[in-house]
Amino acid sequence: MKSRAPLVWFVIGLVCLACHAATGTESKGYSAAALYNAANAYARAGKPGLAVLNYERARLLTPGDPDVDANLRFVRESAHVPAEPRRWIDSLVTVARPAVVASLGIAGLVMIGAGLLAGLLTSRHRRTRRAAMATGAVLVSFTAINAVLVLPRLHEAVILTAASPARATPVPMGDPLFVLPEAETVSITADHDDFVLIRTRAGRSGWVSRANLAPVVPSR
Repeated sequence: MKSRAPLVWFVIGLVCLACHAATGTESKGYSAAALYNAANAYARAGKPGLAVLNYERARLLTPGDPDVDANLRFVRESAHVPAEPRRWIDSLVTVARPAVVASLGIAGLVMIGAGLLAGLLTSRHRRTRRAAMATGAVLVSFTAINAVLVLPRLHEAVILTAASPARATPVPMGDPLFVLPEAETVSITADHDDFVLIRTRAGRSGWVSRANLAPVVPSR
């Protein structure tokens, strides 16, 4: 038992450091609470586009938060923007916060690495090493699956200005195809200079000026 203790404490220490590193970014100003408060302020100021944008960003950090979901739904309804349909994968994404999922993935890699390192140093405790590595593989797999489910959200954007025209070509004088209301969420499928090609929930596509929208996932 004594020979196993150093390895156990080594793994626990690395896992704690991994969890701290994964969750530390939320304490540097870009947090769910700060985004939620900013969204509330924009909603009170009559700026539904910026309100929805910040609610959506807060929801990425705290998926399934009832306050964020309720306020987001209220602002969309007030702006006469259709609510997003609830998808079956959303329930899977809300199993854990992104920071927690990242922590689990890092912890899984640490467990796999520690198991491999222990195998090089000693031939004892094979069952313990295999169990640790199997658990690590499960954690890494869970993180990878969650990342795949969240991937489509990387291309979402929110319309920030009222009556934003979607044009047939990516030029300011291009023929307008339809008009997008403020606070609508769209998907970006391509870009060209100062324009991006968007697709609405209804399946319509058109070129919109970059100045008229903002991505849900910040580019920085």
